Amino acid sequence: MISRRRVSQAVAMAAGTVGLSGAGQAVAAGQETASAASGAYQGLGPLRHVRTDVLDIAYHVVGPADGAPVILLHGWPFSPVGSYAEVAPPLADRGLRCYIPYLRGHGETRFRHRGTFRSGQQAAIGADLIEFMDALGIRRALYAGYDWGGRAANVAAALWPHRCAGLVSVNGYLIQNIARAQEPLAPSLELGFWYFFYFLTERGAKGLERNREDLGRVVWQRNSPQWQFTEAEFAQTAQLWTNPDYVAVTLHSYRHRLAAAPGAPRYAELERRLLATPTIPAPTVTLDGKADGVTPWTDGSTYKPHYTGPFAHHVVPGAGHNLPQERPDAFVSAISEVHGLG
Repeated sequence: MISRRRVSQAVAMAAGTVGLSGAGQAVAAGQETASAASGAYQGLGPLRHVRTDVLDIAYHVVGPADGAPVILLHGWPFSPVGSYAEVAPPLADRGLRCYIPYLRGHGETRFRHRGTFRSGQQAAIGADLIEFMDALGIRRALYAGYDWGGRAANVAAALWPHRCAGLVSVNGYLIQNIARAQEPLAPSLELGFWYFFYFLTERGAKGLERNREDLGRVVWQRNSPQWQFTEAEFAQTAQLWTNPDYVAVTLHSYRHRLAAAPGAPRYAELERRLLATPTIPAPTVTLDGKADGVTPWTDGSTYKPHYTGPFAHHVVPGAGHNLPQERPDAFVSAISEVHGLG
């Protein structure tokens, strides 16, 4: 198995349409280029690009060309390289083809048009996943992710169920009920969401702009208190936050989820459908990290009603919020399990 520390250090040194209502359609398939820095991404192959109507999406692909497709989706503020350097290669060894995109506002993923609203809302990142598939000609795939990536996977699986072959979701059903955004949670839970409220303010906006690395480090430490990450791992991820749209997308994501900012008009119909908290019929495995510092682990019973297909839930000891990077073996096992359920 490839060492995630070796991958992270290498990257740090190198840096020295189908049914898209209200989301737009992908306009280019197979138009991809490799980054000049591609040699840095050991185990994940070159950095590739593909265009949709909205984005130029950077991504990696690992595994046999004829393998069943799996899309691995990273969270905020984390890295797809760090999260999946020890997940994708063993899945490829099992015959799966892993696609690893960079979320909007991260790394080399870019908006194609200056006038596009820099939305970070749930419908946008869910639609990005479907448009990514369309651009690459992927009819159906297994989705696996956590945090923002897990939310994108849940949204796409709920709104376009025929595109989802299976789902692995850390922290379960992540579709936001915006209609209930002003209902308080238990104070102990609200404490972990401190940055949600910070980003509602102009002070928080300036703080994110000026202190991206310091803020990211605090989130890593608090959300994954047992994770002993290296400085090389952190430095590799911090590069992604220099994206020119990182701040705007991040602020909108947290403001929209608290009903404090309007969504982009192109996603209005998708958000309306998400208000019903639609069920997901795909085979699903949910995971909770037992050492998650922001989302306490559960027995999965609150998630299960949202999933109408074959379902399993596991608690992963020692794992925090970035579960794939902290416990890659558990994440690989979950993907293998849900692939078998399908």
